[in-house]
Amino acid sequence: MLFDFDGTLTEPMSLNLSVVKKSVDCPVHAPLLEHIAQLASEEERTGALQVLDDFEYQAAARATPNSGAEELIADLRSRHVPLGIVTRNRRRSVLRALENFSHVTPSDFKVIISRDDRVEPKPNAAGILLAAERMDLRAEQILTVGDFIFDMEAGHRAGTSTAFLSNGRRLPEFERSPDYVVSRLCELTAIIQRLLPLPVGKLPNDLLKDFLGEFSLQDPSVLIRPGVGEDVSVVEVEEGVVVLTTDPITLASDQLAYYAVTVNANDLATSGAVPRWLLTTLLFPAGSTAAQIHRLMQELQSVSHEMGISLCGGHTEITEAVNQPIVVVQLAGTVARDSLIDKRNMKEGDQILMTKAVALEGTSIIARDYPDALRHLGMLEEEIQRCRQFLLDPGISILQEACIAARHQGVSAMHDVTEGGVATALQELSVAGGHRLQVIVDGIPVLPETEKLCRMLDLSPLGLIASGRCLIVCQPEIERKLMAEIRETGIEVSHIGEVLEAGSGIRALDREGRPARWPRFEVDEVSRALEKLGGRNGS
Repeated sequence: MLFDFDGTLTEPMSLNLSVVKKSVDCPVHAPLLEHIAQLASEEERTGALQVLDDFEYQAAARATPNSGAEELIADLRSRHVPLGIVTRNRRRSVLRALENFSHVTPSDFKVIISRDDRVEPKPNAAGILLAAERMDLRAEQILTVGDFIFDMEAGHRAGTSTAFLSNGRRLPEFERSPDYVVSRLCELTAIIQRLLPLPVGKLPNDLLKDFLGEFSLQDPSVLIRPGVGEDVSVVEVEEGVVVLTTDPITLASDQLAYYAVTVNANDLATSGAVPRWLLTTLLFPAGSTAAQIHRLMQELQSVSHEMGISLCGGHTEITEAVNQPIVVVQLAGTVARDSLIDKRNMKEGDQILMTKAVALEGTSIIARDYPDALRHLGMLEEEIQRCRQFLLDPGISILQEACIAARHQGVSAMHDVTEGGVATALQELSVAGGHRLQVIVDGIPVLPETEKLCRMLDLSPLGLIASGRCLIVCQPEIERKLMAEIRETGIEVSHIGEVLEAGSGIRALDREGRPARWPRFEVDEVSRALEKLGGRNGS
């Protein structure tokens, strides 16, 4: 933890800033240090700093510990939390003020970064980054605590979590909201509990109860809801059939919840079912904090709510068996028996449609992980930024187009495109439907950014992971109407082939009807790209 000092660990100093500012001709609303730095001559700057130093030291002699400061420091010491101070004050003022503490000394802090360290003061991040370096910590392992906007801005710029101490005052207007807001220092104890690593084993019941208490389940069919001691969820079903799916999400991503819910909802939607009830198993590596777990649970609840899905329960555990968070989702939904879409109902002559362009997910993954490599190869910055956004726009969901298709009696099959790209998805569709497929290779849409990226890395867009693209098989007589309805929602859809005789396999043609090569991929092309480009560059 990195603390601001004046007004955070101490009661607001009796330093009358208006008097100091007046003595150095600083406007009332201007930051004092920045004003002094802009004075015309070295002599003026030196003199003004001396005035400030003298006022500051006199105030430090009168300073008293802020309410709860000594108790908080003692608690943090007992938990072996590394502590530091980052202040705009001089070091001698900090040391003088600490003499007025009964149980806190300078030795309780691993670092004290002050004006004497000659780094740009807060709101610049330099002091916090210097403290992190000296404490041998990454910025994301740090909580910055302060009572002034500059503390929050510096923490955000450095990449730390932030906690604003209001001291009971009205909150200021933040450019970016702090992660936490507390009125008194004693309120930080509950936050710290969530930020410290948890022991291996199940999530403690007190935390689980708090987290689940935030969930809101509106679905009256859920009879037994998630709670401490509940090992099952119970739902009441009166309509049709229940469709089930499950998938683990093992990738390391800031969109883990979005992936987990969407990928499973996509699978369910291809059967014509409405996704309704979600169970999750969350596995976190040793060293994870309650705050990390809480954040993922909140994100899962938020994504589920947006899709009309009830998050009914599950299991959460910290275990040494994993080295990154793993989310295993089981999703259930319902559909009337006569509306169930079964790939085995495909017939010769049915038409094959595909929504959106291929490989956008893979394009986005590569652009997010390797922007520097793509710049080096000649991709423009605006192209890289567009590629990065493909993950969220148009995204990886097929719920909208699948829902439209499910309303049409003439739709015989649907399949979502995932790992292995459209080439693998069409092969899977052929096997599941028991028919050979004819595919017009040139009819499969590829965006210019994807085409350029694949050309630079010698990849095939047909084999690049492409979640969010839906293959729809329908009778010829409804094809035009179905495509029009999908396009009305702003989703592009293309005709890419038709169903042939019983069997399995792909017959590939170009636009002129000539035989074309159809690729097979043992692994997704994104794996080849990652192997070529090496470890993640973190940009």
